[in-house]
Amino acid sequence: MTLDQLHEDHAVRLAAPERSPVETIMELAHAYLPSCALHVAARLGVADLLADGPQAVEEIALRAHVHAPSLGRVLRTLAMYGVFAEDAEGRYGLTPAAELLRTEALRDAVTFSADVAGDGSWWSAVGRLGDAVITGTPSFEQLTGTSFFDYAAERPECARWFSRGMANFAATENPAIAAAYDFSGVAHILDIGGGHGGFLAQILARWPESRGTLLDLPEVVADPADLATVEEDRWDVVAGDFFASIPSGADAYLLKRVLHDWDDDRGVSILRHCRAALGDHARLLVIDAVVPPGNHPHPAKVLDILMMAATPGRERSASEFADLLGRAGLQVSRILPTPTTLSIIEADPLC
Repeated sequence: MTLDQLHEDHAVRLAAPERSPVETIMELAHAYLPSCALHVAARLGVADLLADGPQAVEEIALRAHVHAPSLGRVLRTLAMYGVFAEDAEGRYGLTPAAELLRTEALRDAVTFSADVAGDGSWWSAVGRLGDAVITGTPSFEQLTGTSFFDYAAERPECARWFSRGMANFAATENPAIAAAYDFSGVAHILDIGGGHGGFLAQILARWPESRGTLLDLPEVVADPADLATVEEDRWDVVAGDFFASIPSGADAYLLKRVLHDWDDDRGVSILRHCRAALGDHARLLVIDAVVPPGNHPHPAKVLDILMMAATPGRERSASEFADLLGRAGLQVSRILPTPTTLSIIEADPLC
């Protein structure tokens, strides 16, 4: 039996009736354990080691420089979820899910999700989530005495870890979001807080009549690596701080995964600078998760727990975005879903 067949057979055998309330509660209570196992396997690069085919645990452990029996227990747990699969000879191989843990896939995004700062402080902050619920202050700040972004700025290794993980995470969603909005006729696009330019590069590749400007902190725009694939005469960079000012003159302004990092007052501050730059004719596109009402499942509801632990920000509903934009002199004209967890909130100046 092939690994794919093993995986399919395993999934069928694991199919079970609807879980009881006790099973639901206990599965959630223990959910951090398989999550931790996933992050350990990603950080060890196990998927890369299996690129050439299944291997015995002892061989994997030897190459990864870890304790073989312990690694075997981690892989056994992950195989239960379809991440890796054990064959009849006791060897572990890749499954479609495990393929995503390879370096050229989502390995950086997974390790980043597990440890946002890259130095272990994130695990401690999440462990103190209750402090954030009690006080309303991010548990990361209570643990370290400083905000997450100031913490990273003071530690270059943490900043590089964060930047690499965010870029890998964003690369999975940027093409679909760029394709979800009609930029035809938009001559100049300014991406606010756009990192190394991955999202802007996707837009410019898809809309060859447009040109773009990347705005971010000086140390970030010093290396706009993701724009290297776009003709140099179609883009430029501006070093700046979106809490201070935003250049005018563009036809469309982008805020992708920016507002969710900040509380309402600082979000309004960013948006007021956007409003000043827009003039009377430009538009603002806020690309963020829009939390649905009621009990409907949505990844943003889980991500919001991360935001609570790490930052003063939050994931917002459509009405919360409307209120935020309104305080800055802007109004929502429409909300466009995308194939990703993010939506495009198109906003115009209030009349």
